[in-house]
Amino acid sequence: MSALLDPAFLSELEALRRRLEIRARSGASGEQLAKRRGGSAEFQDHRAYYPGDDLRRVDWAAFARTGEPVLKLFRTEEDAMVRVLVDTSSSVAHGTPSKFEVAQRMAAAIGYMALAGGQRAQVVGVSEGVRAMGRSGRGRGGLAGFLKNLEALSPEGGTNLVRALDTVMGNAQRPGMIVVISDFLDPGLVTSAMARARAAGHDLALIQVCTPDEVEPSYEGDWSLEDAETGASVEVTMDAAAIEAYVLRFAGLCEELRAFARRHGASYVRIRTDESLEPAVRRFVARSVD
Repeated sequence: MSALLDPAFLSELEALRRRLEIRARSGASGEQLAKRRGGSAEFQDHRAYYPGDDLRRVDWAAFARTGEPVLKLFRTEEDAMVRVLVDTSSSVAHGTPSKFEVAQRMAAAIGYMALAGGQRAQVVGVSEGVRAMGRSGRGRGGLAGFLKNLEALSPEGGTNLVRALDTVMGNAQRPGMIVVISDFLDPGLVTSAMARARAAGHDLALIQVCTPDEVEPSYEGDWSLEDAETGASVEVTMDAAAIEAYVLRFAGLCEELRAFARRHGASYVRIRTDESLEPAVRRFVARSVD
């Protein structure tokens, strides 16, 4: 198994993947309730019932035997596609561990859950557009290829998530889940591109990776700062006013992503590089808005 997947966490990923739900507006897909006329569906598995689930999917016979409500999961002719977009721009190389390392591990966990659940999954490396688009795989047999494509990525260049999202949507034959893992330090209109993806029927998940010093800067004095992507430098004095201005701007970025997620039924998870990955994966599955 790849070093990107913690062996101790795999057993929990097995449990979590049963709760992973994809809400793409494309009819029946994967573990979703069969809706498309004429589409065949076969029983695949059970998962625990959670408040808000469709009562039509409850296995009442199993409930009568065990007293525990569970839902029937079906495999249909069209499995859902989970496209995991990983930011590979130079800015994600920052930190120890780097934002990129955390993004890779998060992508590996999501890919594992999707593939172990019988869905399709694809790795897409993005920077100034789509930099690398791995072939999609299906089921557990597709995991090795997914991880190989993920491990082949490395951070370099600038950021243009808008171009990347538009390219992915243009290549998509039908809606699925689009997971964007990035620091979202992109000057473009990212939320506008994501809104277009949502309007096209894609289910969206935004995962923002940041370092502790990006959330709580501790710099003081005079600094010469260099943009990791453009190489441009700027002289700044990090006094209380400058730090406050930065904190407010960073908080504004997070609030913009949070508001977008709430408005469009997406999930938004923010993870710091000094935090454990497991709680972030659980929040992703629970479709949290941090």
